[in-house]
Amino acid sequence: MNDNNYKWEYSRIGGVTRVNLRSGEDIAHLGELDQKLWTVLSCPTKGLEFDARTLELLDTDGDGKIRVPEIVAAAQWLTSVVKDKDLILKGETVFPLAQFNTENEEGAKLLDSARQILANLGLEKDEIALEDTLDSCKIFEKSAFNGDGIITAASTGDEELGKLIGIIIEKAGKAADRSGADGVTADNINKFYDDLAAYSAWQAAAESNEAVHPYGADTAAALAACEAVKDKVADYFMRCKLIAFNADAASVVDIDLAKIGAVSDQNLAGQAEEISKAPIARPCASGILPFAGINPAWKAAFDAVKALVLDKDFAGKDGITEEEWNATLAKFGPYTEWAAAKAGADVESLSLEEIRAILSADRKAELLALVDADKALEAEANGIDAVGKFMLLMRDFFKLLNNYVTFSQFYNRDPENRAIFEAGKLYIDQRCCDLCIRVENMGAHAGMAGLSGMFLIYCTCTSKAKAEKMNIVAVMTDGPVNNLRPGLNGVFYDCEGNDWDAVVTSIVDNPISVKQAFWGPYRKFANMISDKITKKAEEKDASGNALLAAKAEDGAAKQPMDPLKYASTFAIVGVAIGTVAGGLAAVVAAVKGLVWWKWFVIIAAILLVISGPACFIAWRKLRKRNLGPVLNANGWAVNSSVLVNILFGGTLTTVAKYPKVKMTDPFKKECHAGRWILGILIALIAAAAVLFLTGTISCPFCK
Repeated sequence: MNDNNYKWEYSRIGGVTRVNLRSGEDIAHLGELDQKLWTVLSCPTKGLEFDARTLELLDTDGDGKIRVPEIVAAAQWLTSVVKDKDLILKGETVFPLAQFNTENEEGAKLLDSARQILANLGLEKDEIALEDTLDSCKIFEKSAFNGDGIITAASTGDEELGKLIGIIIEKAGKAADRSGADGVTADNINKFYDDLAAYSAWQAAAESNEAVHPYGADTAAALAACEAVKDKVADYFMRCKLIAFNADAASVVDIDLAKIGAVSDQNLAGQAEEISKAPIARPCASGILPFAGINPAWKAAFDAVKALVLDKDFAGKDGITEEEWNATLAKFGPYTEWAAAKAGADVESLSLEEIRAILSADRKAELLALVDADKALEAEANGIDAVGKFMLLMRDFFKLLNNYVTFSQFYNRDPENRAIFEAGKLYIDQRCCDLCIRVENMGAHAGMAGLSGMFLIYCTCTSKAKAEKMNIVAVMTDGPVNNLRPGLNGVFYDCEGNDWDAVVTSIVDNPISVKQAFWGPYRKFANMISDKITKKAEEKDASGNALLAAKAEDGAAKQPMDPLKYASTFAIVGVAIGTVAGGLAAVVAAVKGLVWWKWFVIIAAILLVISGPACFIAWRKLRKRNLGPVLNANGWAVNSSVLVNILFGGTLTTVAKYPKVKMTDPFKKECHAGRWILGILIALIAAAAVLFLTGTISCPFCK
């Protein structure tokens, strides 16, 4: 980028020289502006008071940042498709069709697409509005095809084909059509027919092999019943083998009567779990599982096996051997293998007859042809989307430039047109902070933002109406700071006027004004003295209480007064008073004879020595306050200083001011005339003493 091919104009904004953007030609030549002269190099797409759709359109690489090349690309595209480039500066939501630049290929396409939108909406006018372009469902509501490669039941006049599309949506998934209706893509159609074919072939494999269903339609239920008791039956046969091996094992592997006895005093109907731990039947050396005499806890499960399997395979028998049981289980092998190979499960809810009827009709090619017909209008439909992009940029682009290339929107302080990074206003401690910024990470933000040189208040805000929380940082530029502390409550109003409960979480302390800096040393000294006095008083109070408690516990008698002790105390006080008096006498002697006005010079000099350095440091810091670090901490790449000097800073915070009116305070403490007279006499005596000590007047009684 360079600025040699275009003559730029500059102005001072916020104490910094910045380029002017005052015409559409300026915007058209942004690509020629040296990147070093841009106020911002990138900004985040989140946390801004700006239309998220516009930011998404500008963020072409989808990285969550809008960078200079993306701004330049948008500027070149936008200025190339309009005739009067100055219209971009107006930020309007209605655009005359005649202003599309038809000499530009994309401009001509935009005009055609804009007319198509108006036709779809049934509107006859020579201008298009932003609201006409944003509701794609309404635009394509009456269109059979809209270029998105998705077809709906409305895409065909064939009722049967429309019903088939509905079945595909249910069984193979759906996609949202531009019209807002549910539809299907080519992938959905192919999956549906693949599932139909696979499921039909899977069922055909079972039909051609009788071994797959040894128990007919009850095979699945029979297998489930056998699986439910399989482990228990295996356990039974092993117990029988142990008894056959050693008859003495019978008492060990049979039912444990002790366990049954342990719960026999309870309701046995509720002890099924404990009873189920016993063998499924009483084991015996013969190794035959009887059909009768089954453990009550297992009887229902075994009866299901008997009804579905044993009564068919062993009719008339009253028991089976282990070999017979294993042979029965083996009969399920082909079924298990076939079930594991199941395919096309998504269409299983259709009957086999329906599946084969759909396959037989074979309308897959017709459906795919509809998809192709829809895709044929893709360019036209994309053109309609481009009109929506165009209208959003016509409304928002210049506003973004005023927050990106320049910071004019921030410095203008228009309440109705704030900078895009401003979140609202904070009311707290009898003032309003007009500059508040949303913060994502409070801890990480304060470290960088502290370099701004500004007094910052971090707050957590809660909205009961929205059931949401957010963090903000407010810039304080006026008013006292004595009452500001973590935990202080305030009210935050966002840009939409919604109120939030705000609680101060932390403060970054920096000078607010030269006036506060002047009184700062005295305030600190007074606070130090106050703290020391309070600390000493608390220590004395604590020691006194402890002494009284000790005396009370010991029951000690009151000590007689020691005159020497009090005499020493009075002596110490006298020495202290004498020292102070001596110091005052030395000061008086040093300034004795000075003219009265020189006293004011001395006092002014003392004040200058004490407050001067603090005021000078505050003045320098106030002149260099910079919003850049606050924004950088939020993910911005600010390329230039965003100064908040003393004069401009005064506009960012307003302090409560009460009118001067005469009012009677019913709770005001009464002031008697005698007290006024006494005060005046004391003041006169003090003034006379000062004048006498300085030699200005002499004592009339000392002549």
